[in-house]
Amino acid sequence: MSNDDKVVPEVAVTDRRANDRRGGERRKRNIPVAVERRSGQDRRQQGERRRQVDPTTCERDYTDEEIAFMRAMDQYKRDNRRPFPTWSEVLEVLYALGYRKVADQTAMPGLSPASGRTPPPKG
Repeated sequence: MSNDDKVVPEVAVTDRRANDRRGGERRKRNIPVAVERRSGQDRRQQGERRRQVDPTTCERDYTDEEIAFMRAMDQYKRDNRRPFPTWSEVLEVLYALGYRKVADQTAMPGLSPASGRTPPPKG
């Protein structure tokens, strides 16, 4: 048979796991390990100290209310495994701290008339 007579199959099979030289799919075997690393328990416990809010490392002095809010948000994120909570979740934490809307809306901080920006119209 010459090189010109060879028939090339239409589909090439590249999955060779069925013919693994180790005797099949190795993930099907239950091999005991000395330390279970997939649970993530030890990793979460190690990172706990690093993730807690430490206001002394910031450049400004926070009020007691701000520190209480930061700690409450940190606790919520750890308890619910939510590193990036939604705004609805932030509002839930504020409600849990006892905050309620009791006054009319005022100008947002940082939007001064000297900046040239005006807040969007209400309505």
